[in-house]
Amino acid sequence: MNLSIIFLFQIIITVFVSILATIYDVKCNIVPLKLTRSLLFFGLISNLILSLISNNIKFILASFISMLITYGVTYLLWELKIWGGGDVKLFTAIATVIPTGLNIDILNIFPKLSIYPFSFSVIINSILVSFPFLTIFLIKLTLKNETFQKNPFYMITLLNIENLINLIHTNMNKTIPIKNLQEGNIINNYYFNNKHIKKLIEEENGNLEVYENKNKGYNYYFKSISAAGITQKEMYLIKIMSDQKLISDKISIKISYPFTPAILIGLLITIFYGDIIMILTKNLALVI
Repeated sequence: MNLSIIFLFQIIITVFVSILATIYDVKCNIVPLKLTRSLLFFGLISNLILSLISNNIKFILASFISMLITYGVTYLLWELKIWGGGDVKLFTAIATVIPTGLNIDILNIFPKLSIYPFSFSVIINSILVSFPFLTIFLIKLTLKNETFQKNPFYMITLLNIENLINLIHTNMNKTIPIKNLQEGNIINNYYFNNKHIKKLIEEENGNLEVYENKNKGYNYYFKSISAAGITQKEMYLIKIMSDQKLISDKISIKISYPFTPAILIGLLITIFYGDIIMILTKNLALVI
């Protein structure tokens, strides 16, 4: 059996799931766990089939190793709040399906390979292509800003780095009704005095953390501790506390930047073109 057919099927499923993840992330600000989990299991099963057909353990072994390494690296970046938990799971699933480089004769796909796993090329390409998306995202937020609408020449003041940082901070946060709160939302500092609230959040042991407030007026505040945002249980807890009048009916959250469009394009570039860094390095070496 021609293994290229299975490789092609792996590519089609991976791209299709990445498109669905992008749609969910842009519209709902969340990547469904069922989606990434299904892709991960598909990766393990398809590579197991490849190993059985070819009588070579390298396919399932590479899939498993790539899954573990990619999860470890992307999890560390998640801890640094570079991206959300859904992005970590999507990268890990992609690494499980396509652990190494691609060589598909029927599509004449021979991308420029790198010395590191395929998923790392996807990560690097995604980060590189994310900058235009981030720029467009910030411009869109700026145009919606009340200050800009009242004074279109406000853009000139952004040449000052302090004004730019302040604008980003202002635009990347918004206050919403708690009834509209969703799983994955990143909570900004919420100040309170009630010790019962502190106990409820600490018992949940999720992605919300309670801190003592050194400023006058409030004894404590809670906020999200990672880019993964609040869990589903924490979302329900906050809504219940609001219904019971323990907290107000509004809360401040961060406007998260959807990274999955960059992941999708980074994936496509890696499949059909190769690793951007390796290509640039090769071209630079030829020039020198």
